[in-house]
Amino acid sequence: MQKSIWLNILIIGETLLLLAVTLGILAYFSHKALREEAMRQAEQTLEGTVQSIDNILLGVEKATGRVYDDLLEHLDQPDRMYSYSRDLVESSPNINGCAICFKPGYYPGKDMFMAYVHRGASADGTNSALVTSETFANRPYTEQIWYTEPMKTGWTGWTIPLKGPDTEREPLVTFCLPITDKHNERVGVIGVDISLHQLSKIVLAAKPSENGYSVLLAHNGSYIVHPDQEKLVNPDIFSQKERDVDASELNAVKAMINGESGRMEFRRNHRDWWVFYKPFESVEWEGKPRGEINWSAGVVYPKEDIFGKHNVLIWLVLGITIAGLLLFFVLGGWMVRRQLKPLRKLAVSANHIADGNYNETLPFIDRHDEIGLLQNRFKQMQHSLQDQLEELKEETAVLYQHGDMLLAAYDKAIEVDKMKTSILNYTTNQVSGPVEGIDKAVTALCNNYQDLSKEEKDRLVDNIQHYTQKMVELLNHVAHFAETETGKEAPND
Repeated sequence: MQKSIWLNILIIGETLLLLAVTLGILAYFSHKALREEAMRQAEQTLEGTVQSIDNILLGVEKATGRVYDDLLEHLDQPDRMYSYSRDLVESSPNINGCAICFKPGYYPGKDMFMAYVHRGASADGTNSALVTSETFANRPYTEQIWYTEPMKTGWTGWTIPLKGPDTEREPLVTFCLPITDKHNERVGVIGVDISLHQLSKIVLAAKPSENGYSVLLAHNGSYIVHPDQEKLVNPDIFSQKERDVDASELNAVKAMINGESGRMEFRRNHRDWWVFYKPFESVEWEGKPRGEINWSAGVVYPKEDIFGKHNVLIWLVLGITIAGLLLFFVLGGWMVRRQLKPLRKLAVSANHIADGNYNETLPFIDRHDEIGLLQNRFKQMQHSLQDQLEELKEETAVLYQHGDMLLAAYDKAIEVDKMKTSILNYTTNQVSGPVEGIDKAVTALCNNYQDLSKEEKDRLVDNIQHYTQKMVELLNHVAHFAETETGKEAPND
């Protein structure tokens, strides 16, 4: 029983070791393949996000370009600038407002001129009718960056997010296009606004994963796209330090602000996240230069969104393996017991035969494997043992018969007239040795028959036969001598 338990433990241990090695190799390569696939999908999602944002910006730039070409032909008509602003806002639902402004004194009798049209806000917070105005925010447009930078350097591009006092009611990004007259002199600026809230809704509508989201950062750390609307209003990401932001998250933001490309793991709210990021690069349109954009785009995933399916797969494989292992042990045990059932019956029969039941009937078995061969050999051994026992019984009967004859001859010899003392003593001395040997052999054979081996039994029988033969020869000699003596004595009688 102890050996059986250790054998079971050994088999289970080897099976579990093989299972652990197999699952380890499967987990390693499947994790590696799934990780690479997840990384590729994340990078493709990042490319798609950049393309989606660029399509929105390109649409605004193209619409502005069309208006700009026509505007250059009518710079001497200030009232027409309001129409251009209105048409531009109406041309795209992504445009929140448009301002066309000129340098002070450009139009006679007007110190500053701005034609500003934007979408008004209704009571429920949605955009409604267009509103026309000659001012933007609480400062003169000549003091605002979207005007001063293009006028000063001729820069064309997208501003960093305008928030707080630089806007009227919500954070914006503005496409700035300087207006150059026929003398190649900058005389004004077209500023086209996109609401950060609206841009975020459009970009975030296509979620990269169940819990993932996209982000867009300006070079100063301001959010342009983010699912948390509050962060669109905050000046920049570094203002979150007071909210216990993990250092790894700040490192990821710094990498994005520095215009790097890659991926990075960070921790937020006791959860592990991955961010894939790259500089925002606009695609040329029909060979024409695009507005300068100094932004960085990224997609953010919780770690479980990337490796969740892999973890489920590992647990599923582990569950199936354990269930299969249990089924294997159950079926294996049943099959082993079934295969060993004839062997157990044979063992019972062998015990009965060992107890002296030599006529034990062995169970029939129709098998040609090792068990069947063993039973056939056992049957042959049983038949051979039975034959030897029969022969031994016959030899024993013969020995008893010879013994009886010897006793009778001995009695008759005593009745014979007193033979000569010397001859009788001689005969007695000669006969006592063989008789004693026969007696010992017969006694040993009768008393210890079950414990004696075949060789010992054969040796005892040979001893009996030897002593018997010796006695027969001696008795024949004695009889011959007695007959001779009787013949000698008969004439005397």
